[in-house]
Parts: sequence; C-alpha cells; structure tokens
Amino acid sequence: MATTTRTSPTAPHVADSHDLIRVHGARVNNLKDVAVEIPKRRLTVFTGVSGSGKSSLVFGTIAAESQRLINETYSAFVQGFMPSLARPDVDLLDGLTTAIIVDQERMGANPRSTVGTATDANAMLRILFSRLGKPQIGSPNAYSFNMPSVSASGAITVERGAGRTRAEKVTFTRLGGMCPRCEGKGNVTDFDLSALYDENLSLNEGALTVPGYSMEGWYGRIYRGCGFFDPDKPIRKFTKRELHDLLWKAPTKIKVDGINLTYEGLIPKIQKSFLSKDVDAMQPHIRAFVERAVTFTTCPECGGTRLTQEALSSKIKGKNIADLCSMQISDLADWVRDLEEPSVAPLLAGLQHLLDSFAQVGLGYLSLDRPAGTLSGGEAQRTKMIRHLGSSLTDVTYVFDEPTIGLHPHDIARMNDLLLQLRDKGNTVLVVEHKPEAIAIADHVIDLGPGAGGNGGTVCFEGSVEELRGSATTTGRHLDDRARLKPSVREATGTLEVRGAATNNLRDVDVDIPLGVLCVLTGVAGSGKSSLVQGSVAGRDGVVVIDQAGIRGSRRSNPATYTGLLDPIRKAFAKANDVKPALFSANSEGACPTCNGAGVIYTDLGVMATVESTCEECDGKRFQAAVLDYTLAGRNIAEVLEMSVTQALSFFGDGEARIPAAHTVLDRLADVGLGYLTLGQPLTTLSGGERQRLKLAAQMAEKAAVYVLDEPTTGLHLADVAQLLGLLDRLVESGTSVIVIEHHQAVMAHADWVIDLGPGAGHDGGRVVFEGPPADLVAARSTLTGQHLAAYVGA
Repeated sequence: MATTTRTSPTAPHVADSHDLIRVHGARVNNLKDVAVEIPKRRLTVFTGVSGSGKSSLVFGTIAAESQRLINETYSAFVQGFMPSLARPDVDLLDGLTTAIIVDQERMGANPRSTVGTATDANAMLRILFSRLGKPQIGSPNAYSFNMPSVSASGAITVERGAGRTRAEKVTFTRLGGMCPRCEGKGNVTDFDLSALYDENLSLNEGALTVPGYSMEGWYGRIYRGCGFFDPDKPIRKFTKRELHDLLWKAPTKIKVDGINLTYEGLIPKIQKSFLSKDVDAMQPHIRAFVERAVTFTTCPECGGTRLTQEALSSKIKGKNIADLCSMQISDLADWVRDLEEPSVAPLLAGLQHLLDSFAQVGLGYLSLDRPAGTLSGGEAQRTKMIRHLGSSLTDVTYVFDEPTIGLHPHDIARMNDLLLQLRDKGNTVLVVEHKPEAIAIADHVIDLGPGAGGNGGTVCFEGSVEELRGSATTTGRHLDDRARLKPSVREATGTLEVRGAATNNLRDVDVDIPLGVLCVLTGVAGSGKSSLVQGSVAGRDGVVVIDQAGIRGSRRSNPATYTGLLDPIRKAFAKANDVKPALFSANSEGACPTCNGAGVIYTDLGVMATVESTCEECDGKRFQAAVLDYTLAGRNIAEVLEMSVTQALSFFGDGEARIPAAHTVLDRLADVGLGYLTLGQPLTTLSGGERQRLKLAAQMAEKAAVYVLDEPTTGLHLADVAQLLGLLDRLVESGTSVIVIEHHQAVMAHADWVIDLGPGAGHDGGRVVFEGPPADLVAARSTLTGQHLAAYVGA
C-alpha cells in the first residue's frame, strides 16, 4: 500500500517562501552590478541623489522585466500590436509579480483628451444620459464629442430565395455628439492672412512667409507649377477664385514637370502640418509663427462645450452633460450622490466611487472637461492612480515615481495613507521618493549612490528608516535637515502689479509681487498658483517662465545639443582644422555611414525585442574614422562628448581649447548641479530631476528681468536643495527677480517674501490668504502653509 506523507500543520507552505524580489547583477544605465532583495507585500522606498540610479533599478529593471514577461504571454499576433521590449541588462530577476506603473509622464496633449475621457468618467456619464436624459436622443455616442454624426443612403441588394434578388433603397443615420463646427475641440482657429503672405509680392518674389514654404523647395515647385494662378502676379491682384485656390483648395492631383503631385490650399496644409502637433513639440521658429498667425477662439456654435445642440438639449434634473463636466469634481460627486435612480444603481455606484477617488488623491478641484495635456506631472500621476484605488487585485507590484510631486505638505499625509492602503491589501509598493515625510512611512529603504551618474549606481544602504538615520550615507545625514528662517530679508526694489486676476478659480485677485527678491508662491494643490502666473505674469516683457513641461528629445539628443553647447565646439574644431563644422555633427556630414551616427545598429525581429548592438565600424563613437583624426588641444570630438561637464569646464576654460561661449554654458550646467553629466549622454537616459535642471540651465541663457520657476525642487535630493537655494540667491544678487511656485518648506523658509493662496483648492481657493516675510507667516500660523512651515522650522 502506498503511504501518504503529511506535513505538519504548523510548517509553512512552500508557496509562502517566495517572499522576496531578488535582483542580481543589474547594469541598466549607470547601475554597477547591483544586487538587492526587496520584501514583497511591504512598502519599499528607493532614495538617493538625482541621477544615482533609482529609476534605472525600479523602472528600467524591475518594472520593465515584469511588463516584458507579461507581454510574452500574449500570442505573436497580439504582440505585433504592442511595443517590443528588450530584456534589461541583469543577470537574475526572481520573484517578480505583475507590475502596475504609475509614473509622472504627462498625459497626451491630444486636443480631444480630457480628465473625463482619460478616467472613463465621461463614458459613465454618457451611458447615464442615454438612459435618464430628457428628451432621450439616442445611444451614448450621441453625447460623445469624439463621435461625429453620420448619415448615408443608397441601394442594397436583398436576396429573396430561389435566386431572386431585389434592390431596395436604405437610409442610415448615426447620431454623434461632436460639434460639426469645431470638430469636438471646443475652439476654432482663425488665420491672420497678413502673417501668411505679403500681398504686394508675387509668389516668385517670395510672397509666402510660412516657415519652410520657400520657392526653392518642393512647396515652391508645387505652387509655381499648379496652374491655378499666375506665380508672377502680386497676390493683391488675385481674383476671388485664385485667392480661394491659394488658401483653401481641397487636395487635387496635378502634374508638374512630368511628376504626379498633390496640390492643397495653404490653410488646410498648415492645419495638417503645424496645428495637429503639440505646441511644446514645435521648433521655436514654427511656434513663433503659429503664435503670430493663428488665433484660437471659442467655438460660436457650441460655446466651447464641444457638443451638438441635440446633446446639449438632453438634461437630467435641469443639467446637461456639458454642465456636469464643467463642475468641480467634488461638487459633481455630491450631485451624483443625490441622484436616486434604482434602474441605474450599479452605474451610479461606479461613478460615485470614481469621483470620490479624485477627492481622495487631492484632485477634487479639477473638472472633467479640463484638457489632459494641461495637467502637471504630479496631477497626471495622481489621475492615473485613481483607476487603481478600490481595485480588487492583490499581490501585484505598484511602482510610483515621486507621488508627492505637486503636493502641499498638508496633502502628503493623505497620499501616504493611500500608499499604505495599497500595501495593506497584500500588494508590493515600490516608491522612488525624496521627501522625508514619504520616506518616513517605509517598511524598507534602499539608498543608491553615493553620487550621481558615473559616481552612482551602487547600493549604499538597505534597512529600516531608523537605521537609515544612523547611517553615514548622504540620505541618512540629510534626512533630518531643517532649514531655518533667515534673520533678515532683502528689500524689494519695485513691484509687479497684478490687478483683477480671474484666470480659472482666481477671484479678482489684486496683489503686488515684489521685484529684486526671492518671492515664493505657495498654497495647497489647486489653490490658483499656476493660474496667477500663467494668466497674469507670463508673457510680460522680461519675464521667462521655466515650467514643468517635459524635455522632448530622441536618443540622438544629448545635453550638448539641447543647450546649444555643441555649436561653438563644432566651430572651434572646424577653425582649428580648417574644415567644415558639419563634419563634427553625428547627425550630419561627420556621421558614421554604417550606423548613420547612432553609434548602434538596431535589428528589428518583428514581435521579438529589437536587438541593439554597438556599431563595429565606429565602435559606438558615432563619427567617421577620418573625422576622429581632427583634434582640438589633443582631443577629438568623440573624446570631448565623453567628458563630464566638470572635465569640460577645465578643458574649455584656458589654453588652446579656450572657448568662452562653451564655458558660459558649462558654467550654467554646473550651477544647477549637473557637473557629473557627460556631454554626449542621450536625453532619454536622464532622470526626471536631471531633465528639469537641464531645462533650467538652458533657459537661464535668456537674459531676463524676472525668472518664474515652477517647483524647481522636483526630483531633487535633500542634499541638493541647498545647492538650488544657492543658485536662486546668486540669481537675485545679480539683479534678477525670482518668483518660485513651491511646496518645499526649505524654499519657503529661505524666501524674502511669501504669497500664500487658498485657503482650499478649486472654488475653495483663488484668494491671497497671506503675503509677507516667512517669519510673519510662521508667527501668525493663520493658514495651512503657516502651520506646516512652523512645524518644519521648529517654531
């Protein structure tokens, strides 16, 4: 007889032994054979200076491999529609669970994407109106501003058996909610024709002033040879027909010099080539043209609601769907709560939970019709977080990238509670974070460093928060740093007057912003800080706004190209060797012909991950061998691009390689704490904090009377905040006025003047609740900011 072996009931099950995520030999970006063991079903915080390798370990290694393995479970057909992911450079990854990434990536700037469409709240409202709206106009599509109305009619053939057929006329109609005038965008574009052409000139004389539309290029060939008008006749003498053909003609096939081409009017051509893009992604000269030539006005037919009159006529309790989408979400949640309709009870429960989740993450001040592209990085991250609150999934890994970004100290405690709730449901929570309030709730801390870039990439500490405090690491030493209030503050040299500011939730705000000092705008998220700057400060003469918009760049872009540093370097190489500057560009004549200046060869394997291998011809240096024979002070262009900012500062500072223009740019990069970056490092490998500081360094080149910085401490380690404050002081002492939108108490304490908005968010904010030096704010303790700042400085 077979015997059955029974295990003791007290012995742990073998399945419960897999309680760690093990990483061995991680080498992604700057990681140096990192080996860590991360406890599952716990909250682990990853700390370290900006650029130390936190994101490379958490996002580039753990989360990336989890997503790749999940993608491999789908069929090859489905994988063909998904991004192909390469395996991270790591020896062993064990114990992974499904990773859900909640990062800071901005939401797409598609003009039809709103907070409501991004979170499915709009979809639920459309179903609600299709069931309860009076008059009832149709399916949920009838309330969608992404769905146009369609009608068609024609003959169809109906089979009647025994081979008999009969033709019948059928009319088909599908009612959509898209406003036909603005095509669901809420605004219409108007063109200033004087910015498109000079009417006193003919086309051949260069009448077109649109960037890229010169008569020497393809566009010139098409417009000259189309035959719809005389290219030698001044535009002011065109007939109505000729002017219409120049500006509005629909795409038409033509033949020019025996070549088949398509002619299209100037305005539809511009709409397709320029206006379909995100403004931030445009080249500076094209953006300047669009701002000069195009005005965006609210659609006169739908009043900016994006919807047809039929959709707007359908109401529930006196409100149409556009009314609800324009309400503050916290108010909309109350409206839904008062709606008692048993026939749609499950739908109302789901919508109620979704709207309450906005308030939970501190976004109750938004409205569903807010364009998704206008959300800050912190708002976008919390919006993505909403769909995971209340999820029944357990034993998954949630990965957060600085979830406290954009949060007032008052709101951070709420965010901490949500992270702990996710953990307590049995999930693994991994958080990349710098704020001591967020580090304090960790079950386990992994500190990377000791420095950034090439000086980082190693694990300096693993353990509890208390053990971190006692460690000799940079994070441990600075964890309890507290800034002190300045004993004396600078006196203003003038004021920047704001009168009757009413952008978004601002309530006719009158405030005098002092000049010649460091002024901090603060207040809870949604109190109106950015509205005050964007609506009343930005755009004035001498004002440069450095916001949180991400840097756009390909893997060919690097700090040297982004800041313009490479231009004077290329000219110096060309002058020293008596050749063309284009030879020293990996994107131009000097590029290695095998890899086209990329330094690597990409092999596409269909649904499998694309294989990336170093180019054997140039050995990854990106330039032709002949170009590398040209030197400046004994270094070739590839060796210069491998230098760090600090090394380049001394190299270009004196001697044969002295280039004052390059030295000035390098000085700014070192000033913002990027001395460790290599000049040729691809922008795609930089961390979020590094990108923002790179942007700050580039924009400081613009001579300005007033700099406005939007949360410059984003992505900064505690140890780097002091360096940032030093930079702000130097700017002020050089005669520049600095206005900072900030939540970090160290920056508030260091300010000369604080303007606090509030008292709450959305319609509960929009007022100035305090203005004065930080010492008075602490003494009064009359606002939430004052209370938290007092606790921070120990007053």
